[in-house]
Amino acid sequence: MNRIMNSWWKDWSSSWVYHTVVLSVFGFFANFRPAEPFLTPYLVGPYKNISEEQVTNILYPIWTYSYLALLLPVFLLTDYLRYKPIIVVQGVCLVINWTLLCFAQGMPAMKYLHFNNGIATATDVAYFSYIYCVIPSDRYQKVTSYLRTATLVGYTVGSTLGQLLVSVAGLPYFYLNAINLGSALMACLSSFLLPMPRAGGMFFNKETAAPPGEQCQDSRSHDREEDRPSTPPGDIKPPRKKGQAAGKLRRKNLGCAVHLLWTSFIDCYSSRKLIYWSLWWAFATCGYYQIFNYIQLMWNHIEPSGSSPVFNGGVEAVTTLVGAIAAFSVGFMKLDWDIWGELALGLFSAISSGAVYATVLTDSIWVSYAGYVTFKASYMLLITITTFQIAANLSLECYALVFGINTFVALLLQTILTAIVVDESGLGLSIVKQFIVYGTYYVVISLLFLGRGLYTMSRYKCRSKNDSSQDVPGDSVVISSYKF
Repeated sequence: MNRIMNSWWKDWSSSWVYHTVVLSVFGFFANFRPAEPFLTPYLVGPYKNISEEQVTNILYPIWTYSYLALLLPVFLLTDYLRYKPIIVVQGVCLVINWTLLCFAQGMPAMKYLHFNNGIATATDVAYFSYIYCVIPSDRYQKVTSYLRTATLVGYTVGSTLGQLLVSVAGLPYFYLNAINLGSALMACLSSFLLPMPRAGGMFFNKETAAPPGEQCQDSRSHDREEDRPSTPPGDIKPPRKKGQAAGKLRRKNLGCAVHLLWTSFIDCYSSRKLIYWSLWWAFATCGYYQIFNYIQLMWNHIEPSGSSPVFNGGVEAVTTLVGAIAAFSVGFMKLDWDIWGELALGLFSAISSGAVYATVLTDSIWVSYAGYVTFKASYMLLITITTFQIAANLSLECYALVFGINTFVALLLQTILTAIVVDESGLGLSIVKQFIVYGTYYVVISLLFLGRGLYTMSRYKCRSKNDSSQDVPGDSVVISSYKF
């Protein structure tokens, strides 16, 4: 009986369904955060008693800086350690975050909290990459949708519950953070249930040989070459020989990884069309991160949380739902994105800029809420279109690399923006002036892509008149990833 149970468990734990269920459970509980929409009122209120200026100019910038500094090292560690250990680290960091929010006091603890949050955010790359090395490729689309749905449902349910507990039950913010701590513990425990992938990463520990002619050969062949005995049979091999071979193998693996990174980068960004879509991704995501991070401070400025009801949780739930609907609607749009794509980026970026101005140039909290909902829905719509267009030109492995590079560029821009506009060592602007800067930032993005979109349209019309058989400018060329 035990043998049958062991065999059944072995088969079940190695199936794609098991991996998907465990990752979905992790994603749900990691994003089930009823306290997050009320983080700013919690910090500036009697629980932590930190001033609004300290939260704006000192604490929140720490997350931006730590996320940027850790993104590339975590990306490489994720590939080298094969995903699971990094997912476990993410679960542990989430537990530390909410433990500090519940029980720690003082600025040093809150500074470490935001640095630790940067680690937790950077490790997201492991969560969204793990599944692709443990399931068949024909399941990618379905499983990806399951994981996205799990995170979306977790965040929506958490925000809704938080709002109900605050508005209906009158529960203090501390207990929301206690619930969050329990959710983080569930996510952390579920991460240990993930099996360790047998396959290597994209750049390290590859188990398949490279194509003929590549400089980087299979690491196992290097291992056979380096471990080949150099002394006659029967002689004792020097004890340091194995260490030397391992050192050479590690150096060759590292050189191979660097070579693959560089050649893959050149291949991925060889398309001018892909560069334009990636630029919008980086610029818009930079602005989105800033507005998402500081919107609660804007709302607290319009209506201080200590003297009026707070509906942040309900707004976040509605915003997530509207954003999901907007993203879902992309699948039903019948447009030639080669022609209209850049113009759409410019038009909706203009709508985003107007929505940002609406959140700040008003005394009504409900107008500010509506502006935020409009802004996030517009971003979700465009980022879905952008993701689809980039993915259409790349294979899966290349897409993962481009995603990482685009995110890194977005964080680099956000760090520069934070250092100049937000940080106390820079301009240290008030929250109102910050959002005016962000609105203007989106105006610049809108003008750039409107100009590019009009140029693309006029060029296409001219070519159509001159030669009706001419292809649409910027035809996509799917970039192969055979080097992976």
